Amino acid sequence: MPRNLLGELVPIGGGDPIPLLTEVVTIGRRESCDICLKFQNISGSHCELCFADGYWLVRDLGSTNGVKVNGERTPKKALRPDDEVSVATHRYKIRYELAPGNKLDEALAQQEDIFTQSLMEKAGLEKPKSGKPGPKSGPRG
Repeated sequence: MPRNLLGELVPIGGGDPIPLLTEVVTIGRRESCDICLKFQNISGSHCELCFADGYWLVRDLGSTNGVKVNGERTPKKALRPDDEVSVATHRYKIRYELAPGNKLDEALAQQEDIFTQSLMEKAGLEKPKSGKPGPKSGPRG
């Protein structure tokens, strides 16, 4: 990969790879986006790719049709090389080399922790299913 190239999005099903040349890349239907996808199901500012700590991260910008990583809808997710990223129904493989000293495993582990509890459990309205103790409640009086 050339030195100034941080990675590329390779369309699944054919098409030219889209080079990722900067650390923050916006994707959307607007001309002002770094990657302009002129499709009706793409929001004006659909999502953002950020390169930090040696890995790429995708973040949905409040789009109507969402972002998926490896088939699972997500608001924000760290990306491994060759993960499948879907912007609405448009699918890509992200290709890049992990930078030395990257923190991808840390980011993925932290994301796993976030999703282990339901919203009801986090709010203290439901007992944990994992067997872990929930929030402590004071005496009732």
